[in-house]
Amino acid sequence: MSRKINLWSNLDWLTVMVYLMFLIIGWVSIYSSVYDDAHQSIFDTSRRYGKQLIWIIAALFIAAAVLMTDNKLFLFFSYFFYAFTIILLIAVLFFGTEVNASKSWFHFGGIQIQPAEFAKLATALALAQYLSTTKLKLHDRRALLSLALIIFFPVILILLQPDVGSSLVFFSFILVLYREGLSGYWILFFMLLGVLSVLALIINEINMLALLLLSSFAAIVFILRNFKVITKGTLIFIGVSASVMGIYRLFSPQTLLEVQLILTSVTASLVVLIISYLSRIKHVPIVLGFLIAAIIYTYSVDFVFDNMLMPHQKSRINIVLGFDDDPMGQSYNINQSKIAIGSGGLTGKGFLQGTQTKFNFVPEQSTDFIFCTIGEEWGFAGSSLLLALFVFFLMRLIYLAERQRSPFARIFGYCTIAVFFTHLVVNIGMTIGVVPVIGIPLPFISYGGSSMWAFTLMLFIFLRFDAGRMEFLR
Repeated sequence: MSRKINLWSNLDWLTVMVYLMFLIIGWVSIYSSVYDDAHQSIFDTSRRYGKQLIWIIAALFIAAAVLMTDNKLFLFFSYFFYAFTIILLIAVLFFGTEVNASKSWFHFGGIQIQPAEFAKLATALALAQYLSTTKLKLHDRRALLSLALIIFFPVILILLQPDVGSSLVFFSFILVLYREGLSGYWILFFMLLGVLSVLALIINEINMLALLLLSSFAAIVFILRNFKVITKGTLIFIGVSASVMGIYRLFSPQTLLEVQLILTSVTASLVVLIISYLSRIKHVPIVLGFLIAAIIYTYSVDFVFDNMLMPHQKSRINIVLGFDDDPMGQSYNINQSKIAIGSGGLTGKGFLQGTQTKFNFVPEQSTDFIFCTIGEEWGFAGSSLLLALFVFFLMRLIYLAERQRSPFARIFGYCTIAVFFTHLVVNIGMTIGVVPVIGIPLPFISYGGSSMWAFTLMLFIFLRFDAGRMEFLR
């Protein structure tokens, strides 16, 4: 009995109150986004707002059940839950229902379950278990390989559905690894990958190749500051390049010029890399290794974009990059969302008074684009208050994570923060047109049972850890 009293007294009620505020804001916003004069009752279960109330009530029962569960059970079943979600991700590829060109859902009567949402929770638990129970150093190759496998195995399965939006959320776990000691160079590495990805899409292959070569040459000049060595290396690079290009022009002239230049540059860079390594010239092999990897990566980005993405995904990326303008097609959602948010002005048009909302100009307004309903009806002031509430919520979770005595609880807490943060940034970025539309919900606000239950599980498992932080937890 005393344990229960301690649990409820130690529970972070401030975070619980913010959670309840999110649920109410989301429910009211969904009501407003799909309001119909013929169905005015907010409790009408034939409408989305009535169904959302059912999801909310179920989520509250889930939260209560989690709080009454012993912490040790989450540790014990973490790998089992991870394996179970992997099985579900495989099963949905064969037995799932296709929605919006993505085979991501199981249908059970009137209920839709999306395994990808629960895979985020399962991966967070598996990461926390692995990092807290194995004595590893995050610069160790085997450790990094194991962590990469835990994170990216579900990513691959989700991409096969295909559901690009959900898969991208898993990359946020890299921030957790950084908190646990991963070198900041890895964060820099992934930032560079992002920059290279964008540059590869906005610059043609030849110009991109020239940019990489010039940047690498400038870096080598800055590092070495030795005219003789630089001249020798440059002459070797030019000589190898001319030889390889001559061979191509002689024996394979039909090969595309872009392909010839790329393979020539990679070959020449590899030769200079080997020579500099054997000559023990510091740092130059690293620069040349990065150059080779960057050339291959940027070419692969173009290949994936041209051959593996679906037409609507290409169009959404091109719209954000400014290459396409399809006001009645792929850019319709974004344009209407920005119009809705902009028309709200400073204080908004008022509850149920949004014209963009009332006349159903914005598709998916109760799910992915729920934020534009808030922007139109409550304006800049209301949108800012919601964002401030999310910032407070995330800062509070960081505070709770830092006070954990258990590494498992701390790591899981930061996983939860990373997932919420990514959903918040990407979802709102979609509605204002700075991020491609990839279809991920705004936590606790967007319509949907799977996302709400998964978010609730993540949050309250962490709150349960925090409430029992004085107990022994490895």
